[in-house]
Amino acid sequence: MYDFPLTGAQKSYLRGLAQKLEDGLKIGRSGPTPAFFNELQRLLRAHELVKLRFLGADREERAALCAQIADEGRCVCVGAIGHTALFYRQNPAPAERRVVLLGT
Repeated sequence: MYDFPLTGAQKSYLRGLAQKLEDGLKIGRSGPTPAFFNELQRLLRAHELVKLRFLGADREERAALCAQIADEGRCVCVGAIGHTALFYRQNPAPAERRVVLLGT
């Protein structure tokens, strides 16, 4: 599992940034596939912050999928509201970071 602890203030900041984002990925009833994870990795490398939309999943499924995506995608689920979830992974190269978090 990706272990990058975020403070409550950092999560709140990221959720604020995400309000302007379009859904980067959509996940359907078939669940996460290898192609989904490849695209997630590409988006996390490029943007660090990715908004995902669930299509056709109920509340319990969405919670389980968020945990699975965070674990297998090596990222942090910053928050999930309704059919939308937000994932973050800091770029290891400081020069290539697009999101600047306070306290890091």
